Amino acid sequence: MGAKAATFIILAIYVSIMVGIGIYTSRKTKSADDFMLGGRSVGSWLTAFSYGTTYFSAVVFIGYAGQFGWMYGASASWVGIGNAIIGSLIPFFLIGRRTRLMSNHLGARTMPEFFEHRFDSKMLKTISAAIVFIFLIPYTASVYNGLSRLFGMVFDLGENGGTYIIIAMAVLSAAYVTLGGYKATALNDFFQGIIMLIGIGTVVVLTVQKKDGLSSAIDSLNAIKDADGNTNTLGSLFGPDPINLLGVVILTSLGTWGLPQMVQKFYAIKDEDAIKKGAFISTLFALVVAGGSYFMGGFVRLYCTLDGNDGSGRKVIDVVNGKPVYDTMVPSLIKSALPNMLIGLIVVLVLSASLSTLSSLVLTSSSTLTNDLIKPRVKNFDDKKQMTFMRIFIAVFLVISVIIACNKNASISTLMSYSWGALSGAFLGPFLYGLFMKKVSKAAVWTSFFTGIGISVAHMVMFSMNISAFDGVKDSVKSLDCPLNLLSPINAGAFAMIVSLIIVPIVSQFTKAPDKKAVDNAFSCLNTK
Repeated sequence: MGAKAATFIILAIYVSIMVGIGIYTSRKTKSADDFMLGGRSVGSWLTAFSYGTTYFSAVVFIGYAGQFGWMYGASASWVGIGNAIIGSLIPFFLIGRRTRLMSNHLGARTMPEFFEHRFDSKMLKTISAAIVFIFLIPYTASVYNGLSRLFGMVFDLGENGGTYIIIAMAVLSAAYVTLGGYKATALNDFFQGIIMLIGIGTVVVLTVQKKDGLSSAIDSLNAIKDADGNTNTLGSLFGPDPINLLGVVILTSLGTWGLPQMVQKFYAIKDEDAIKKGAFISTLFALVVAGGSYFMGGFVRLYCTLDGNDGSGRKVIDVVNGKPVYDTMVPSLIKSALPNMLIGLIVVLVLSASLSTLSSLVLTSSSTLTNDLIKPRVKNFDDKKQMTFMRIFIAVFLVISVIIACNKNASISTLMSYSWGALSGAFLGPFLYGLFMKKVSKAAVWTSFFTGIGISVAHMVMFSMNISAFDGVKDSVKSLDCPLNLLSPINAGAFAMIVSLIIVPIVSQFTKAPDKKAVDNAFSCLNTK
Protein backbone atom coordinates (compact mmCIF):
# COMPACT_ATOMS: atom_id res chain seq x y z
CA MET A 1 0.00 0.00 0.00
CA GLY A 2 1.40 3.40 -1.01
CA ALA A 3 2.05 6.31 1.31
CA LYS A 4 -0.84 8.36 -0.08
CA ALA A 5 -3.28 5.47 0.31
CA ALA A 6 -2.18 4.98 3.92
CA THR A 7 -2.61 8.70 4.57
CA PHE A 8 -6.14 8.63 3.15
CA ILE A 9 -7.06 5.68 5.39
CA ILE A 10 -5.67 7.42 8.49
CA LEU A 11 -7.56 10.59 7.59
CA ALA A 12 -10.80 8.68 7.05
CA ILE A 13 -10.52 7.03 10.48
CA TYR A 14 -9.69 10.38 12.08
CA VAL A 15 -12.64 12.20 10.49
CA SER A 16 -15.02 9.41 11.50
CA ILE A 17 -13.92 9.69 15.13
CA MET A 18 -14.32 13.49 15.11
CA VAL A 19 -17.85 13.35 13.73
CA GLY A 20 -18.72 10.46 16.05
CA ILE A 21 -17.70 12.50 19.09
CA GLY A 22 -19.84 15.36 17.82
CA ILE A 23 -22.89 13.10 17.52
CA TYR A 24 -22.23 11.54 20.94
CA THR A 25 -21.92 14.87 22.76
CA SER A 26 -24.91 16.39 20.93
CA ARG A 27 -27.16 14.16 23.03
CA LYS A 28 -25.77 15.76 26.20
CA THR A 29 -25.97 19.34 24.97
CA LYS A 30 -29.37 20.52 26.17
CA SER A 31 -28.90 24.24 26.86
CA ALA A 32 -26.99 27.31 25.71
CA ASP A 33 -24.79 27.00 28.81
CA ASP A 34 -23.95 23.41 27.82
CA PHE A 35 -23.20 24.53 24.27
CA MET A 36 -20.94 27.43 25.31
CA LEU A 37 -19.22 26.14 28.47
CA GLY A 38 -20.04 22.44 28.83
CA GLY A 39 -22.17 23.20 31.89
CA ARG A 40 -19.07 24.53 33.73
CA SER A 41 -18.16 20.97 34.71
CA VAL A 42 -15.06 20.17 32.63
CA GLY A 43 -12.27 18.33 34.48
CA SER A 44 -8.52 18.97 34.69
CA TRP A 45 -7.33 16.70 31.86
CA LEU A 46 -9.92 17.87 29.34
CA THR A 47 -9.36 21.52 30.29
CA ALA A 48 -5.56 21.26 30.09
CA PHE A 49 -5.63 19.52 26.72
CA SER A 50 -8.30 21.89 25.43
CA TYR A 51 -6.16 24.85 26.53
CA GLY A 52 -3.06 23.43 24.85
CA THR A 53 -4.69 22.34 21.62
CA THR A 54 -6.43 25.70 21.30
CA TYR A 55 -3.07 27.38 21.89
CA PHE A 56 -1.09 25.46 19.27
CA SER A 57 -2.15 24.84 15.68
CA ALA A 58 -0.79 24.82 12.14
CA VAL A 59 0.15 28.45 12.80
CA VAL A 60 2.83 27.28 15.23
CA PHE A 61 3.85 24.01 13.59
CA ILE A 62 3.90 25.26 9.97
CA GLY A 63 4.11 29.07 10.02
CA TYR A 64 5.95 30.12 13.17
CA ALA A 65 8.27 27.12 13.43
CA GLY A 66 9.40 27.68 9.84
CA GLN A 67 9.82 31.45 10.06
CA PHE A 68 11.46 31.70 13.47
CA GLY A 69 13.50 28.56 12.96
CA TRP A 70 14.93 30.13 9.81
CA MET A 71 15.54 33.49 11.50
CA TYR A 72 16.83 32.41 14.92
CA GLY A 73 18.05 28.84 14.49
CA ALA A 74 18.12 26.59 17.56
CA SER A 75 17.41 29.56 19.86
CA ALA A 76 13.81 29.54 18.54
CA SER A 77 13.29 26.87 21.21
CA TRP A 78 13.04 29.71 23.76
CA VAL A 79 9.66 30.57 22.24
CA GLY A 80 8.34 27.12 23.16
CA ILE A 81 9.76 27.41 26.68
CA GLY A 82 8.12 30.84 27.07
CA ASN A 83 4.82 29.40 25.82
CA ALA A 84 4.99 26.68 28.47
CA ILE A 85 5.88 28.88 31.45
CA ILE A 86 4.42 32.32 30.63
CA GLY A 87 1.60 31.16 28.37
CA SER A 88 0.45 28.04 30.24
CA LEU A 89 1.76 27.61 33.79
CA ILE A 90 1.43 31.19 35.08
CA PRO A 91 -2.09 31.97 33.79
CA PHE A 92 -3.52 28.80 35.37
CA PHE A 93 -2.21 29.81 38.80
CA LEU A 94 -2.54 33.58 38.42
CA ILE A 95 -5.95 34.04 36.81
CA GLY A 96 -7.52 30.55 36.70
CA ARG A 97 -9.26 30.58 40.10
CA ARG A 98 -10.35 34.22 40.00
CA THR A 99 -11.65 33.89 36.44
CA ARG A 100 -13.71 30.82 37.31
CA LEU A 101 -15.19 32.29 40.51
CA MET A 102 -15.87 35.78 39.22
CA SER A 103 -17.30 34.74 35.84
CA ASN A 104 -19.57 32.20 37.54
CA HIS A 105 -20.67 34.70 40.20
CA LEU A 106 -21.40 37.40 37.60
CA GLY A 107 -23.13 34.94 35.26
CA ALA A 108 -20.62 35.75 32.50
CA ARG A 109 -20.26 33.18 29.75
CA THR A 110 -18.04 35.25 27.45
CA MET A 111 -15.31 37.84 27.92
CA PRO A 112 -17.55 40.72 26.67
CA GLU A 113 -20.20 39.64 29.19
CA PHE A 114 -17.52 39.73 31.89
CA PHE A 115 -16.67 43.32 30.92
CA GLU A 116 -20.35 44.26 31.07
CA HIS A 117 -20.92 42.96 34.60
CA ARG A 118 -17.48 43.76 36.03
CA PHE A 119 -17.49 47.38 34.82
CA ASP A 120 -21.26 47.92 34.73
CA SER A 121 -21.39 48.89 31.05
CA LYS A 122 -23.48 47.37 28.27
CA MET A 123 -21.56 49.38 25.68
CA LEU A 124 -18.29 47.73 26.72
CA LYS A 125 -19.93 44.38 26.04
CA THR A 126 -21.16 45.45 22.61
CA ILE A 127 -17.85 46.87 21.40
CA SER A 128 -15.73 44.06 22.81
CA ALA A 129 -18.01 41.49 21.16
CA ALA A 130 -17.51 43.20 17.81
CA ILE A 131 -13.73 43.21 18.38
CA VAL A 132 -13.76 39.48 19.15
CA PHE A 133 -15.72 38.57 16.02
CA ILE A 134 -13.67 40.77 13.68
CA PHE A 135 -10.16 39.93 14.91
CA LEU A 136 -10.64 36.19 15.37
CA ILE A 137 -11.24 35.94 11.63
CA PRO A 138 -7.61 36.55 10.49
CA TYR A 139 -6.36 34.06 13.10
CA THR A 140 -8.76 31.44 11.77
CA ALA A 141 -7.64 32.23 8.22
CA SER A 142 -4.00 31.69 9.23
CA VAL A 143 -4.86 28.22 10.57
CA TYR A 144 -6.54 27.27 7.28
CA ASN A 145 -3.56 28.64 5.40
CA GLY A 146 -1.20 26.36 7.33
CA LEU A 147 -3.39 23.33 6.67
CA SER A 148 -3.54 24.01 2.93
CA ARG A 149 0.27 24.31 2.76
CA LEU A 150 0.80 20.89 4.34
CA PHE A 151 -1.91 19.09 2.37
CA GLY A 152 -0.64 20.67 -0.84
CA MET A 153 2.82 19.21 -0.16
CA VAL A 154 1.59 15.75 0.79
CA PHE A 155 -0.87 15.22 -2.04
CA ASP A 156 0.83 17.34 -4.73
CA LEU A 157 -2.31 19.40 -5.21
CA GLY A 158 -2.59 21.88 -8.04
CA GLU A 159 -3.17 25.61 -7.84
CA ASN A 160 -6.75 25.20 -6.59
CA GLY A 161 -6.06 22.20 -4.39
CA GLY A 162 -5.36 24.27 -1.30
CA THR A 163 -8.73 25.99 -1.67
CA TYR A 164 -10.56 22.66 -1.66
CA ILE A 165 -8.68 21.58 1.46
CA ILE A 166 -9.57 24.82 3.25
CA ILE A 167 -13.26 24.35 2.42
CA ALA A 168 -13.22 20.69 3.51
CA MET A 169 -11.61 21.56 6.85
CA ALA A 170 -14.14 24.34 7.42
CA VAL A 171 -17.00 21.90 6.87
CA LEU A 172 -15.45 19.30 9.21
CA SER A 173 -14.79 21.76 12.05
CA ALA A 174 -18.27 23.22 11.67
CA ALA A 175 -19.83 19.75 11.77
CA TYR A 176 -18.68 18.59 15.19
CA VAL A 177 -18.82 22.04 16.85
CA THR A 178 -22.37 22.57 15.61
CA LEU A 179 -23.39 19.14 16.88
CA GLY A 180 -21.89 19.13 20.37
CA GLY A 181 -20.65 22.63 21.21
CA TYR A 182 -18.08 22.95 24.01
CA LYS A 183 -18.35 19.32 25.15
CA ALA A 184 -17.56 18.06 21.67
CA THR A 185 -14.69 20.53 21.45
CA ALA A 186 -13.18 19.49 24.80
CA LEU A 187 -13.46 15.75 24.15
CA ASN A 188 -12.07 16.09 20.64
CA ASP A 189 -9.25 18.26 21.99
CA PHE A 190 -8.20 15.48 24.35
CA PHE A 191 -8.08 12.93 21.55
CA GLN A 192 -6.31 15.38 19.25
CA GLY A 193 -3.83 16.34 21.96
CA ILE A 194 -2.64 12.74 22.28
CA ILE A 195 -2.03 12.64 18.51
CA MET A 196 -0.08 15.92 18.73
CA LEU A 197 2.19 14.61 21.49
CA ILE A 198 3.02 11.43 19.55
CA GLY A 199 3.46 13.27 16.26
CA ILE A 200 5.70 16.06 17.58
CA GLY A 201 7.94 13.60 19.38
CA THR A 202 8.33 11.57 16.20
CA VAL A 203 9.17 14.58 14.02
CA VAL A 204 11.74 15.97 16.46
CA VAL A 205 13.60 12.66 16.77
CA LEU A 206 13.69 12.03 13.01
CA THR A 207 14.64 15.64 12.17
CA VAL A 208 17.77 15.41 14.33
CA GLN A 209 18.53 11.79 13.47
CA LYS A 210 18.51 12.58 9.75
CA LYS A 211 21.40 15.02 10.36
CA ASP A 212 23.52 12.49 12.31
CA GLY A 213 22.42 13.47 15.81
CA LEU A 214 22.00 16.64 17.83
CA SER A 215 25.67 17.56 18.17
CA SER A 216 26.28 17.20 14.43
CA ALA A 217 23.11 19.16 13.60
CA ILE A 218 24.15 22.04 15.88
CA ASP A 219 27.62 22.09 14.29
CA SER A 220 26.02 22.27 10.85
CA LEU A 221 23.86 25.20 11.96
CA ASN A 222 26.88 27.03 13.36
CA ALA A 223 28.68 26.61 10.04
CA ILE A 224 25.99 28.59 8.20
CA LYS A 225 26.91 32.24 7.64
CA ASP A 226 24.50 35.05 8.45
CA ALA A 227 23.91 38.19 6.35
CA ASP A 228 27.12 39.73 7.73
CA GLY A 229 29.20 36.65 7.01
CA ASN A 230 29.37 35.54 10.66
CA THR A 231 29.09 31.92 11.79
CA ASN A 232 28.40 30.22 15.16
CA THR A 233 25.13 32.12 15.67
CA LEU A 234 22.28 29.86 14.49
CA GLY A 235 23.31 27.09 16.86
CA SER A 236 24.07 29.36 19.82
CA LEU A 237 22.02 29.66 23.02
CA PHE A 238 20.38 33.03 22.27
CA GLY A 239 20.81 33.06 18.49
CA PRO A 240 21.67 35.88 16.11
CA ASP A 241 18.95 38.33 17.23
CA PRO A 242 17.90 37.92 20.88
CA ILE A 243 16.07 41.31 21.05
CA ASN A 244 13.55 40.50 18.33
CA LEU A 245 13.34 36.91 19.59
CA LEU A 246 12.08 38.37 22.88
CA GLY A 247 9.26 40.08 20.95
CA VAL A 248 8.15 36.69 19.64
CA VAL A 249 8.18 35.23 23.16
CA ILE A 250 6.04 38.12 24.48
CA LEU A 251 3.49 37.99 21.65
CA THR A 252 3.02 34.22 21.72
CA SER A 253 3.16 33.79 25.52
CA LEU A 254 1.76 36.85 27.27
CA GLY A 255 -0.97 37.13 24.65
CA THR A 256 -2.84 34.09 25.99
CA TRP A 257 -3.78 36.03 29.15
CA GLY A 258 -6.08 38.31 27.18
CA LEU A 259 -7.40 36.07 24.40
CA PRO A 260 -11.10 35.20 24.79
CA GLN A 261 -10.74 31.68 23.36
CA MET A 262 -8.05 30.89 25.95
CA VAL A 263 -9.58 32.57 29.00
CA GLN A 264 -12.90 30.82 28.32
CA LYS A 265 -11.29 27.53 29.40
CA PHE A 266 -11.24 28.83 32.98
CA TYR A 267 -14.94 29.70 32.81
CA ALA A 268 -15.77 26.07 32.14
CA ILE A 269 -13.41 24.25 34.50
CA LYS A 270 -15.06 22.19 37.26
CA ASP A 271 -13.30 23.26 40.50
CA GLU A 272 -10.11 24.60 42.05
CA ASP A 273 -8.44 21.18 42.26
CA ALA A 274 -8.93 20.82 38.51
CA ILE A 275 -7.20 24.19 38.01
CA LYS A 276 -4.11 23.07 39.96
CA LYS A 277 -3.86 19.74 38.14
CA GLY A 278 -4.58 21.39 34.82
CA ALA A 279 -1.71 23.85 35.32
CA PHE A 280 0.92 21.10 35.38
CA ILE A 281 -0.69 19.05 32.62
CA SER A 282 -0.97 22.04 30.26
CA THR A 283 2.62 23.09 31.00
CA LEU A 284 4.02 19.67 30.15
CA PHE A 285 1.84 19.59 27.04
CA ALA A 286 3.20 22.99 25.93
CA LEU A 287 6.81 21.96 26.56
CA VAL A 288 6.42 18.95 24.29
CA VAL A 289 4.25 20.48 21.57
CA ALA A 290 5.48 24.08 21.41
CA GLY A 291 9.01 23.34 22.54
CA GLY A 292 9.24 20.46 20.08
CA SER A 293 7.80 22.50 17.19
CA TYR A 294 10.21 25.42 17.58
CA PHE A 295 13.16 23.10 18.28
CA MET A 296 12.38 21.21 15.08
CA GLY A 297 11.96 24.49 13.20
CA GLY A 298 15.43 25.55 14.30
CA PHE A 299 16.88 23.07 11.81
CA VAL A 300 14.93 24.10 8.69
CA ARG A 301 18.07 25.67 7.20
CA LEU A 302 19.59 22.20 7.09
CA TYR A 303 16.71 21.05 4.88
CA CYS A 304 15.90 24.21 2.91
CA THR A 305 18.00 26.55 0.80
CA LEU A 306 17.56 29.92 -0.86
CA ASP A 307 19.00 28.86 -4.19
CA GLY A 308 15.96 27.09 -5.55
CA ASN A 309 15.30 23.70 -3.96
CA ASP A 310 15.70 21.85 -0.71
CA GLY A 311 16.90 18.65 -2.36
CA SER A 312 13.44 17.16 -2.86
CA GLY A 313 12.06 19.55 -5.44
CA ARG A 314 10.30 21.89 -3.01
CA LYS A 315 10.98 25.55 -3.74
CA VAL A 316 11.48 27.65 -0.65
CA ILE A 317 11.81 31.12 -2.15
CA ASP A 318 9.28 33.54 -3.58
CA VAL A 319 10.38 33.78 -7.22
CA VAL A 320 8.83 37.25 -7.48
CA ASN A 321 10.85 39.10 -4.87
CA GLY A 322 13.48 36.55 -3.89
CA LYS A 323 12.49 36.44 -0.22
CA PRO A 324 12.05 33.18 1.71
CA VAL A 325 8.52 31.75 1.79
CA TYR A 326 8.51 30.68 5.42
CA ASP A 327 5.19 28.82 5.20
CA THR A 328 6.69 26.17 2.90
CA MET A 329 9.77 25.41 4.99
CA VAL A 330 8.38 22.95 7.54
CA PRO A 331 6.49 20.98 4.85
CA SER A 332 9.80 20.76 2.96
CA LEU A 333 11.59 19.58 6.12
CA ILE A 334 8.93 16.94 6.73
CA LYS A 335 9.14 15.65 3.19
CA SER A 336 12.93 15.35 3.45
CA ALA A 337 13.31 14.06 7.01
CA LEU A 338 10.44 11.59 7.36
CA PRO A 339 9.81 8.25 5.63
CA ASN A 340 6.81 8.37 3.31
CA MET A 341 4.82 5.98 5.49
CA LEU A 342 4.96 8.44 8.41
CA ILE A 343 3.69 11.41 6.42
CA GLY A 344 0.11 10.39 7.25
CA LEU A 345 0.88 10.68 10.96
CA ILE A 346 2.15 14.24 10.49
CA VAL A 347 -0.87 15.19 8.41
CA VAL A 348 -3.14 14.02 11.21
CA LEU A 349 -0.89 15.81 13.74
CA VAL A 350 -1.30 19.18 12.01
CA LEU A 351 -4.96 18.50 11.30
CA SER A 352 -5.53 17.71 14.98
CA ALA A 353 -3.72 20.84 16.13
CA SER A 354 -5.62 22.98 13.67
CA LEU A 355 -9.12 21.60 14.10
CA SER A 356 -8.89 21.90 17.87
CA THR A 357 -7.91 25.56 17.52
CA LEU A 358 -10.55 26.18 14.86
CA SER A 359 -13.30 24.67 16.98
CA SER A 360 -12.45 26.97 19.89
CA LEU A 361 -12.22 30.02 17.63
CA VAL A 362 -15.57 29.47 15.92
CA LEU A 363 -17.29 28.58 19.19
CA THR A 364 -15.90 31.67 20.93
CA SER A 365 -16.82 33.94 18.03
CA SER A 366 -20.34 32.61 17.46
CA SER A 367 -21.22 32.47 21.17
CA THR A 368 -19.91 36.00 21.72
CA LEU A 369 -21.86 37.42 18.79
CA THR A 370 -25.07 35.64 19.77
CA ASN A 371 -24.89 36.10 23.53
CA ASP A 372 -23.55 39.66 23.58
CA LEU A 373 -24.94 41.32 20.46
CA ILE A 374 -28.11 39.50 19.40
CA LYS A 375 -29.64 38.26 22.65
CA PRO A 376 -29.95 41.71 24.35
CA ARG A 377 -31.84 43.04 21.33
CA VAL A 378 -34.34 40.22 20.74
CA LYS A 379 -37.32 39.48 22.96
CA ASN A 380 -38.10 35.93 24.11
CA PHE A 381 -34.65 34.75 23.05
CA ASP A 382 -34.73 31.31 24.68
CA ASP A 383 -32.02 28.63 24.70
CA LYS A 384 -33.32 26.99 21.54
CA LYS A 385 -33.17 30.21 19.54
CA GLN A 386 -29.79 31.07 21.03
CA MET A 387 -28.28 27.73 19.99
CA THR A 388 -29.77 28.11 16.50
CA PHE A 389 -28.21 31.56 16.08
CA MET A 390 -24.83 30.32 17.33
CA ARG A 391 -24.85 27.56 14.75
CA ILE A 392 -25.72 30.06 12.01
CA PHE A 393 -22.90 32.37 13.05
CA ILE A 394 -20.47 29.44 13.07
CA ALA A 395 -21.17 29.07 9.35
CA VAL A 396 -20.90 32.83 8.69
CA PHE A 397 -17.62 33.08 10.58
CA LEU A 398 -16.11 30.13 8.70
CA VAL A 399 -17.17 31.42 5.28
CA ILE A 400 -15.45 34.77 5.88
CA SER A 401 -12.33 33.04 7.23
CA VAL A 402 -12.16 30.73 4.22
CA ILE A 403 -12.35 33.68 1.81
CA ILE A 404 -9.41 35.36 3.56
CA ALA A 405 -7.42 32.12 3.77
CA CYS A 406 -7.73 31.54 0.04
CA ASN A 407 -5.76 34.76 -0.49
CA LYS A 408 -2.12 33.65 -0.06
CA ASN A 409 -0.65 37.17 -0.12
CA ALA A 410 -0.50 37.37 3.69
CA SER A 411 1.77 34.93 5.52
CA ILE A 412 0.54 32.74 8.34
CA SER A 413 2.56 34.60 10.97
CA THR A 414 1.35 38.02 9.80
CA LEU A 415 -2.33 37.09 10.06
CA MET A 416 -1.86 35.55 13.49
CA SER A 417 0.27 38.44 14.80
CA TYR A 418 -2.30 41.10 13.97
CA SER A 419 -5.12 38.99 15.41
CA TRP A 420 -3.35 38.30 18.72
CA GLY A 421 -1.95 41.83 18.90
CA ALA A 422 -5.35 43.47 18.48
CA LEU A 423 -7.29 41.13 20.78
CA SER A 424 -4.82 40.86 23.62
CA GLY A 425 -3.68 44.45 23.15
CA ALA A 426 -7.27 45.53 23.76
CA PHE A 427 -8.30 43.04 26.47
CA LEU A 428 -5.18 42.04 28.44
CA GLY A 429 -4.98 45.03 30.80
CA PRO A 430 -8.72 45.40 31.48
CA PHE A 431 -9.23 41.68 32.08
CA LEU A 432 -6.13 41.06 34.23
CA TYR A 433 -6.49 44.17 36.39
CA GLY A 434 -10.26 43.67 36.49
CA LEU A 435 -9.65 40.42 38.37
CA PHE A 436 -7.32 41.97 40.95
CA MET A 437 -7.89 45.75 41.20
CA LYS A 438 -11.09 47.37 42.41
CA LYS A 439 -10.10 50.81 41.12
CA VAL A 440 -9.99 49.99 37.38
CA SER A 441 -12.19 52.59 35.68
CA LYS A 442 -14.36 52.39 32.57
CA ALA A 443 -12.22 55.09 30.96
CA ALA A 444 -9.14 52.89 31.43
CA VAL A 445 -10.90 49.97 29.75
CA TRP A 446 -11.96 52.13 26.80
CA THR A 447 -8.42 53.50 26.50
CA SER A 448 -6.99 49.99 26.31
CA PHE A 449 -9.55 49.03 23.66
CA PHE A 450 -8.65 52.01 21.49
CA THR A 451 -4.87 51.72 21.89
CA GLY A 452 -4.78 47.95 21.30
CA ILE A 453 -6.88 48.09 18.16
CA GLY A 454 -5.32 51.38 17.05
CA ILE A 455 -1.71 50.16 17.25
CA SER A 456 -2.50 46.94 15.36
CA VAL A 457 -4.63 48.52 12.63
CA ALA A 458 -2.28 51.47 12.13
CA HIS A 459 0.72 49.15 11.80
CA MET A 460 -1.16 46.88 9.39
CA VAL A 461 -2.21 49.81 7.16
CA MET A 462 1.21 51.47 7.11
CA PHE A 463 3.53 48.47 6.88
CA SER A 464 1.68 45.37 5.66
CA MET A 465 -0.91 46.47 3.09
CA ASN A 466 1.54 47.77 0.45
CA ILE A 467 -0.15 51.17 0.19
CA SER A 468 2.17 53.42 -1.83
CA ALA A 469 1.32 56.49 0.25
CA PHE A 470 3.21 54.94 3.18
CA ASP A 471 6.37 53.97 1.26
CA GLY A 472 8.13 57.02 2.67
CA VAL A 473 7.22 55.98 6.21
CA LYS A 474 8.64 52.50 5.64
CA ASP A 475 11.88 53.92 4.25
CA SER A 476 12.22 56.28 7.22
CA VAL A 477 11.72 53.44 9.70
CA LYS A 478 14.27 51.27 7.91
CA SER A 479 16.81 54.09 7.96
CA LEU A 480 16.68 54.29 11.77
CA ASP A 481 18.88 51.19 12.01
CA CYS A 482 17.07 50.19 15.21
CA PRO A 483 17.96 46.79 16.73
CA LEU A 484 14.22 46.21 17.20
CA ASN A 485 12.45 45.49 13.90
CA LEU A 486 9.75 48.18 13.91
CA LEU A 487 8.23 46.86 10.67
CA SER A 488 7.42 43.48 12.26
CA PRO A 489 3.73 42.85 13.06
CA ILE A 490 4.99 40.54 15.83
CA ASN A 491 6.72 43.37 17.64
CA ALA A 492 3.71 45.62 17.05
CA GLY A 493 1.46 43.06 18.73
CA ALA A 494 3.84 42.63 21.66
CA PHE A 495 4.03 46.42 22.04
CA ALA A 496 0.21 46.70 22.09
CA MET A 497 0.03 44.16 24.93
CA ILE A 498 2.65 45.96 27.02
CA VAL A 499 0.89 49.30 26.45
CA SER A 500 -2.36 47.75 27.70
CA LEU A 501 -0.68 46.60 30.93
CA ILE A 502 0.85 50.04 31.50
CA ILE A 503 -2.02 52.28 30.51
CA VAL A 504 -4.90 50.72 32.48
CA PRO A 505 -3.60 51.46 36.02
CA ILE A 506 -2.35 54.92 34.97
CA VAL A 507 -5.64 56.04 33.42
CA SER A 508 -7.57 54.55 36.36
CA GLN A 509 -5.70 56.90 38.73
CA PHE A 510 -6.90 60.01 36.91
CA THR A 511 -10.45 59.11 35.89
CA LYS A 512 -13.77 58.55 37.63
CA ALA A 513 -13.75 55.60 40.02
CA PRO A 514 -16.09 52.70 39.26
CA ASP A 515 -19.38 52.19 41.07
CA LYS A 516 -18.51 50.79 44.52
CA LYS A 517 -21.59 48.58 44.73
CA ALA A 518 -20.86 46.86 41.41
CA VAL A 519 -17.20 46.35 42.31
CA ASP A 520 -17.94 44.95 45.77
CA ASN A 521 -20.43 42.55 44.24
CA ALA A 522 -17.85 41.30 41.71
CA PHE A 523 -15.17 40.71 44.35
CA SER A 524 -17.49 39.22 46.97
CA CYS A 525 -17.09 35.75 45.44
CA LEU A 526 -13.32 35.52 45.94
CA ASN A 527 -13.60 34.40 49.57
CA THR A 528 -15.59 31.37 48.48
CA LYS A 529 -13.93 27.96 48.80
